[in-house]
Amino acid sequence: MKVHSATRLGSILVLALGVGAHAQTPTAPRESLESRVETVLGTPSFRDAHWGLLVVDVSSGATIYARNPDQMFGPASVTKLFSTAAAWSDLGPDYRFKTPVVRKGDVVDGTLKGDLILVAKGDLSMGGRTGSDGRLLFNGDDHIYSGAKLIDADPLAGLIELADGVKAAGITKVEGNVLVDDRYFAPAKSSGSGPENVSPIVINDNLIDVVVKAGAKPGDAAEVSIVPPTSYVTYESRVVTEESGTKPSISIEVAGPRRFVVKGKVPAGHGPVVAIYEADQPASFARAVFIETLRRRGVEVSVSPLGSNEEKDLPSQAEVAGLPKVAEYTSPPLKEFVRVILKVSHNLHASTLPLLIAAHHGERTAREGLRREGQILQHLGVAPGSASFGGGAGGERADMVTPRGTVALLRTMAARDDFPAYEDALPILGGTGTLASAVPSDSPAIGHVKAKTGTYFVGNSLNGKSILTSKALAGYIDTAGGRKLAFAFFLNGLPMNEVVTPSAAGKLLGKLSEVFYLDDAPAPISKPETTDR
Repeated sequence: MKVHSATRLGSILVLALGVGAHAQTPTAPRESLESRVETVLGTPSFRDAHWGLLVVDVSSGATIYARNPDQMFGPASVTKLFSTAAAWSDLGPDYRFKTPVVRKGDVVDGTLKGDLILVAKGDLSMGGRTGSDGRLLFNGDDHIYSGAKLIDADPLAGLIELADGVKAAGITKVEGNVLVDDRYFAPAKSSGSGPENVSPIVINDNLIDVVVKAGAKPGDAAEVSIVPPTSYVTYESRVVTEESGTKPSISIEVAGPRRFVVKGKVPAGHGPVVAIYEADQPASFARAVFIETLRRRGVEVSVSPLGSNEEKDLPSQAEVAGLPKVAEYTSPPLKEFVRVILKVSHNLHASTLPLLIAAHHGERTAREGLRREGQILQHLGVAPGSASFGGGAGGERADMVTPRGTVALLRTMAARDDFPAYEDALPILGGTGTLASAVPSDSPAIGHVKAKTGTYFVGNSLNGKSILTSKALAGYIDTAGGRKLAFAFFLNGLPMNEVVTPSAAGKLLGKLSEVFYLDDAPAPISKPETTDR
């Protein structure tokens, strides 16, 4: 990462012009912080947005700048700062998911005379993102959003470890059923784009990745494969290869239960294109690929992977808790999952956090988890009435926060002993995650801002265009002068057009970050708070 040096702003530059009375001439006074901020906020096409800003010195709490700090704003994915902080505080950054496999029945000469049960405990990746160093892998554009590049990890890694554990326990044949106990918490829907089914069992984000490769020449059929390979779904390919230089266009059309058609075109010479198909029954999908994995690892299974995972086939949860354990998969620590959630803005994983909090306290529903989250956030400095959430990801109509509540959370997290790991999980301006391209490559603030982005827009059926409901950014700035600032920027309610786009709004917030990074006064600047009329 390129590191930029910065001279101390506010100092007087001296120009050597000769000798005598005119030997030194001071430069003109530097433009005030307020003026520089107002210049950004007054950018044509963005000046009519509803703006909310609060910037404070982390150590002293002194206000650097404030605009509508106590008004509610749509936070979009800045919501994830709150849901991850609540889980971080409640479960602990070193919490690890432990997913056991138990047996119902005796083992006789290597044959299990009964059922094998995988007991889901909310692991968000089941080894499918774990790299060789034990850390979770991610790309800037995650595969949960079609068109991304797949990470270099086996999505079935956790199931492989469990299957090997089953065999190591002396089981080489299962005469009964193979089941997934997914009753750890109640199923729910994600509060953001991407996969929508929130479940205690998550294999490959409950997705089947459809990988399309161009044929050798225009007119050839494209090559289509799926990851992970499984008989759980069947598909038909209608993708053709076109002339090089055109844009790929791939769509997935559902053709029935567990059936889909891949349509479109891909240019010759183009790299692989990824589309996604979501398994509408995560437990049945997990059951299928677990059976297939067991077979590949040398455990004979009599039942078909094509069946459904039925709760009626499971023993009671109390009975399951008392069954002998034959294998167990242990995940990386929670802080690694938080890192993925914040870096790529992972909606499915973020939506699961309130349910994990609920289950941690013996409860089951998202409503119960959000109620718990509210209590946790109060302990983290978020005053009642300064935040409202309908989910963990940022896509609910109920999601509203104040800049002051957001900054209060950031200051509390910064005071924790484990703060370095939490800060490391945030996207880095000009570096990693969703902030990688928010500023030009020569920005002096590159590497000095760590923050969560948020974007939300809706269609306007009256004119066929869209409204930028929210563009948001909140996190930390390590200024050129060595101070750490906590900040929250919200831009809400602006009609989109050729100029007003999410990308342009994101760059505007990046420019605001630069302004505060370069403001290097020797003491905090107290700025009177303003309110839009």
